[in-house]
Amino acid sequence: MFDFFTTIPIERARNLSPVTLAFIGDAVYSLYVRERLVLTTSFGTGTLQKLTSAEVSAHGQSGFVEKVLPKLTEEETDIFKRGRNAKKPTKSKNASVAEYNRSTGFEAVLGFLYLTGQYKRIDEILNDEN
Repeated sequence: MFDFFTTIPIERARNLSPVTLAFIGDAVYSLYVRERLVLTTSFGTGTLQKLTSAEVSAHGQSGFVEKVLPKLTEEETDIFKRGRNAKKPTKSKNASVAEYNRSTGFEAVLGFLYLTGQYKRIDEILNDEN
């Protein structure tokens, strides 16, 4: 049986492929952006989709990463670098290679934190206003 919000030990998460971590992290970030927009705006779904797409894109994530990268822990930075440098099975259609690589690293960090149950840390990173 599978339970939603199942967490795994940190060591197991470290052994997952950074691209697998990014796969989960992409969903985490998308849900965060969608929930924030729904709870803080009164836009219709068409506008919500456009705003979400702009923010969740490799280009949008890459800009956000530049703000939070200095605040990542040593372990998070290591995971970011593994994700950024990993060989990816796809290429971005609308972002540079560097933007796509940074966004993959960012998503890997979110995936790692999510799978290890570090939800408060995700909140700290995503709510960074500086």
